[in-house]
Amino acid sequence: MISGSKGAGTEAQQYVWGGAIPLQIHLHESEVTTLPPPPPALILAPRVGYLPLLVPQIKPFFSSSLPPGVDTVWFEYKGLPLKWYIPTGTLFDLLCSEPERPWNLTIHFRGYPANLLIPCEGEDSVKWSFINALKEAAYIINGNCKNIMNMSQSDQTELWRSVLNGQLEAYLRVYSKLKLDIVGDDFSLKLNTSRQTNSENEATGTTKSGKIPVRLYVRTINEDVDELEDAPIVDSWENIHYINCPVEIHGEGKAFSLNDAIKALLPMLFTEEASVDVDSQAPESESGEVSDGGSSRGSQKNEESLSAHTGLFKDGAEIKLVRIQGIEPRLDIPFGWVVKNLMNPEQYLHICIYVKAVQP
Repeated sequence: MISGSKGAGTEAQQYVWGGAIPLQIHLHESEVTTLPPPPPALILAPRVGYLPLLVPQIKPFFSSSLPPGVDTVWFEYKGLPLKWYIPTGTLFDLLCSEPERPWNLTIHFRGYPANLLIPCEGEDSVKWSFINALKEAAYIINGNCKNIMNMSQSDQTELWRSVLNGQLEAYLRVYSKLKLDIVGDDFSLKLNTSRQTNSENEATGTTKSGKIPVRLYVRTINEDVDELEDAPIVDSWENIHYINCPVEIHGEGKAFSLNDAIKALLPMLFTEEASVDVDSQAPESESGEVSDGGSSRGSQKNEESLSAHTGLFKDGAEIKLVRIQGIEPRLDIPFGWVVKNLMNPEQYLHICIYVKAVQP
């Protein structure tokens, strides 16, 4: 979806890649073995990055205070273990109803909650989770992930290093070879009505489509609060509804908005018929990984289809907030602009939505 032919990318893409969240990291009191306890570590976390990638920078602050043992690092926020494969910016948008700066997180080096989080073995686990998510996005866009599977080792290394170091221009050099662009422009997304022959598809490894890889995170507020800052904290991932469904556009040349896309993903919140549709046939898993014959890491499970979410909301439920990359956009913004400029590097659009669903 990113316009790889434009050197350093669009201005909005540069802002997204340059975005960072100030973190104040505290070592959990159960792991402090020195007096006085170590002060918190202050660090900037890239929005498009992942928390485990920060460990090499954070550990020196606490290494002299740790108990003996093998590191099994994980983070928590107000008692909630954080899923390491969700981008840091998305976690922040989802869990902080009012932006908290610095964002106070607790780090653990012991006692990994394997019953709540899939295993993470540091950078290697994050890398393969990212690559598998990119394969899944390619499958949604092209109907296959041949271009990802056929990447040279040098391109794969350069792609990952660009994500690791937040280098958009280096990322675009490799991305332009993957041919994941959708038909459309800044203001509309259009289906390509011409169909390639099977032989053409085999030769190029792509088929033009109007499918947009989307990961939707719905935080439901079940209390009658006037301000979102008064919303209860999220103390369990069971309070977050996760929908991994691509939005599929219907109708040649039809421009549509972010509001239309959300209608497709959460039709139960709208009374009028949605103007776009959702394709729930792509392979998906809780960690955002797809199976490629053995390269995916950790346990996986299929997410529920969209139809399973129709009973989540009571009558009168309403959307209170939509956040993408820290932005709270107008819902009438062209979806094409959002897709082109606010995608994460693994080519998913991560949308956080707060829904007020007060019990009658």
